[in-house]
Amino acid sequence: MRKALIVGIDFYTYGDALFGCVDDAHAVKAILERHGDGSVNFDVQIRTGTGPTDLVKKSDLKDDIAELFNGDSQIALFYFAGHGHIDATGGYILASDSERGDDGVSLEAVLTLANDSKAQNKVILLDSCHSGIAGSPPSVGKNAVLSEGLTVLTASTKEQYATEENGSGVFTTLLIDGLSGPAANLVGHISPGSVYAHIDQSLGAWEQRPVFKTNVKSFVSLRNVQPAVSLAELQRIVEFFPTRGFEFQLDPTFEPEMKGRDTGMPNPILENTQKFAILQRFNRLNLVVPVDAAHMWNAAMERKACKLTVLGEHYRRLVEKKRI
Repeated sequence: MRKALIVGIDFYTYGDALFGCVDDAHAVKAILERHGDGSVNFDVQIRTGTGPTDLVKKSDLKDDIAELFNGDSQIALFYFAGHGHIDATGGYILASDSERGDDGVSLEAVLTLANDSKAQNKVILLDSCHSGIAGSPPSVGKNAVLSEGLTVLTASTKEQYATEENGSGVFTTLLIDGLSGPAANLVGHISPGSVYAHIDQSLGAWEQRPVFKTNVKSFVSLRNVQPAVSLAELQRIVEFFPTRGFEFQLDPTFEPEMKGRDTGMPNPILENTQKFAILQRFNRLNLVVPVDAAHMWNAAMERKACKLTVLGEHYRRLVEKKRI
């Protein structure tokens, strides 16, 4: 069972309104509910604060978070977009009825519920100001207190504000973008770590900096998308490159294009052109490079070879060890 609690609050009875958090919450719900192929992913419960008659009260928010982390689900995911607060006692996320910063839901309480949860994996995503303090309360200094299986990804450090741009949180925009596919590995799995890498690489040194804290033995996939190369083709990497450092010899029979051939060159052979098509896909994914040739076409026509990149060797080992 995979369950997610998604919270977005724009309206605050005693504070300044926000304008993109509810829309962000609905966008996160939409991306997490289904995998890229349309199959069911998370069972999502959403809470939004849009106005005086649609509030997310502190008591309800605390109860919802407690219910999320109750039980032994495969993964329990909490996403929050709204106001955040920090003071000498720690950090807080603010409900619609919070009157002052320190009467919100304390992040220490959220982390306690997550740390004590029997869920195999717990993921906390916070698009709120000062959220980087989550998992590192003042009492433990610079250390993080995370139980096994817990991951925290926040929009900014504890000193920073989480900004909005074009009516959406900068962090959430990049989160959704990463979950849509750019953060996927070659077999189409998107992990919290790869999402963080996508967000981190998208923000400059002078912008808000995302914070990533984790204590896991293996990353769980948040969402699956269409892989860049089929698993069946990727597994053939050990057929083409049976050992580390192996170079796969090419010749003109691998290239299906007749144009550009010198007189006397052998014609394409179907079996070879089919292999070459896969090798060219590997090349586009930075798994394979031609040896002493500008392009794969040149390597074939000039009877040269191709070899694995460092990334290609990584995937060759994974296939060899039957990890994928």
